[in-house]
Amino acid sequence: MPTIIPHQPLQIKKVESFVYRAPIDKPVQTSFGIMHDRPAVAIRLEDNEGCVGWGEIWCNFPGVGAEHRARLFDSIVAPILLEKIWASPVEAFQELTNRLHILGIQCGEPGTIAQAIAGADIALWDLLGKKIGKPLWELFGGTPLIETYASGISPSNPEEIAEKKWAEGFRAFKLKVGFSQDRDFSNLQALRNLLGPDTKIMVDANQAWDPDSAARHIEHLAPLNPYWVEEPIAADRPIQDWNMLASQSSIALAAGENMRGETQFYEAINSNAFQVIQPDIGKWGGFSGCIPVAKAICANNQLFCPHWLGGGIGLVASMHLKAAVGQAGFVEVDSNPNNLREAMAMPYPVISDGKVLLSNEPGLGIAPEINQLIDLQVKHYY
Repeated sequence: MPTIIPHQPLQIKKVESFVYRAPIDKPVQTSFGIMHDRPAVAIRLEDNEGCVGWGEIWCNFPGVGAEHRARLFDSIVAPILLEKIWASPVEAFQELTNRLHILGIQCGEPGTIAQAIAGADIALWDLLGKKIGKPLWELFGGTPLIETYASGISPSNPEEIAEKKWAEGFRAFKLKVGFSQDRDFSNLQALRNLLGPDTKIMVDANQAWDPDSAARHIEHLAPLNPYWVEEPIAADRPIQDWNMLASQSSIALAAGENMRGETQFYEAINSNAFQVIQPDIGKWGGFSGCIPVAKAICANNQLFCPHWLGGGIGLVASMHLKAAVGQAGFVEVDSNPNNLREAMAMPYPVISDGKVLLSNEPGLGIAPEINQLIDLQVKHYY
């Protein structure tokens, strides 16, 4: 029988968004762009009893994306959250999604609006967990132990990053590819030489290749045995293209961070293309949307591996999402320096032998360390 999740009515009395930007010494490079700092948008909800819940909105791109998402959240999502007493976070998620659907079409920003709703949903569930007194992994009927991997390993001297992350406790790794065949192969070879034949090494092309060349690029990397290849082609290519590529590839295909909505996820689940599916809790769905999708992924014997590249609130939310569903799979932890990862999620989870044991603290079990974040806050006036 499905787990029955307890609920309490939620009456939101105060809604706030906070934009942060952390400077970095080395830009974060992908096949489609470069991040010159690390942004984050945190959401704080306070109810009529003074209980607080935290959420986070995905906001990495474009460079002005964080401020835009905060303004959008404040102007269209926050007023709805304040309108009524919500029977559950799911009710709020569904009403926000339904009421803002046409606006998303009209302004050409359905994805941005979905991200703002997702951040609100994370905060609502954190608030509910605190009120009930249970961690979210337990509230959803899961177990607290999860596996992780070090993500976002740069194409510049990747072995240096991997060696450092191994020392920090990681036992699986993901390399950025999609630059040139020689550079991609050389970088993957360097990691394989360093980490040995049995370590799981994934590669992420960030949609770099067209369908005609993707199979050639993949097979060029195949002798080095990558565990999966992520987004080798554009995420919005027809499912027929993905099925064709999967039939040609000796490496498992992974995608999901740029999928949005139940229809697209269930199409991916029911296709023959993906052995790994990676919803992003801060891009679409929050817990309310992602929990049912994650369960369907696992029921279809695919790996559920939540995507995340941002601050610490969203990262810990991804960990609870994975722990809630269980089964095989990994949570993505960005390998690049980011003060907003640790300072936004205190106490920060400890990684040991590739795993994280989540705490028994209620809700997400973490909160931003405000004193560490003051100098990184971007004031926005509107």
